[in-house]
Amino acid sequence: MRYLILLFCALVISGCGSSEDLRVFYGNAFGTTYTVKCYSDFESAELQGQVNHLVDQVNASISTYDPKSLISRINRGDSAVVADLYFKEVLSLSKEVNKATYGFFDPTVGAIGNALGFGPQKFNQIPNDRLLDSLCQFVGLELVSISAVNGVVEKSNGVYLDFNAIGKGYGIDVIGRHLEKIGITDYLIEVGGEIRAKGQNRNKNKPWIIGIESPEVTQEGRSIDKVLAIYNQSLATSGNYRKFRLDSVTGRKFVHTINPLTCRAEQNTITSASVWASTCAEADAYATAIMAMGVERARNLIEERPELTVYFTYHDEQYQPKWYATPNLLAQFKLNDEM
Repeated sequence: MRYLILLFCALVISGCGSSEDLRVFYGNAFGTTYTVKCYSDFESAELQGQVNHLVDQVNASISTYDPKSLISRINRGDSAVVADLYFKEVLSLSKEVNKATYGFFDPTVGAIGNALGFGPQKFNQIPNDRLLDSLCQFVGLELVSISAVNGVVEKSNGVYLDFNAIGKGYGIDVIGRHLEKIGITDYLIEVGGEIRAKGQNRNKNKPWIIGIESPEVTQEGRSIDKVLAIYNQSLATSGNYRKFRLDSVTGRKFVHTINPLTCRAEQNTITSASVWASTCAEADAYATAIMAMGVERARNLIEERPELTVYFTYHDEQYQPKWYATPNLLAQFKLNDEM
């Protein structure tokens, strides 16, 4: 989902100059597109080949859309799958965020997502509450573990793991870690609107600049809500204003963010949530949890996790658009408004 829009300016890249020129290349990853900007003495084609290889490796581990991936085999009931590093890291972080968010982030909602038509297993009809209640017994990260003896992934029958709410952010981190490993210090990675940035835009001698898309639609279409600098951070945004299903009989709206505590996917007052964190996987997971929580619980979480920077939009009781931002963002908003 492309909730963030990079603000690219026209660039003329010369083949001569410093040994570390600006490299810009594009591709497909994790069901969407990616853009990488970095300063390197590697050629763009070589860097792109390395990035594509990493994307393939991550997909082979945690993509539910790849029938041969580790996670797909696990979901089919293969009890002999040994977790690789990618799977271990994603499951470990998922459990950390699950605990920190009191269960509001939970990748075991996959069975609910499939039933509602948001997963790789498509269903034509929207399920009734009785079916959703029956699937609730398969929700809970305590139902999944990795054997300390042989590294085999163990889960209860019926549990369907879906890392899509953290996997894209994690994939971005894998790419970023690789760029840093080969000596690249200034880069910006964008995959489907999620971002990881380090260093600065050397051409302008300024931080990388990103834009957050407004969830409100005007006669002119969608627009940029906020323009901000990003400093050695990752940013992910989740929202329900594009991806949802309507029951043609009842008119009931089912959004793609599922509340793991109720096993339901219904819109609360939050329309989008953007989270800045040290890793994109964390930002991705916390943004999803905030969408499921609603305003009051989200504010409580933010107070408990001061290391997170958060901006979310919501509707008040009169259905008027409102927004909330952590204090460290307010200074940036004020500075931008004065420019």
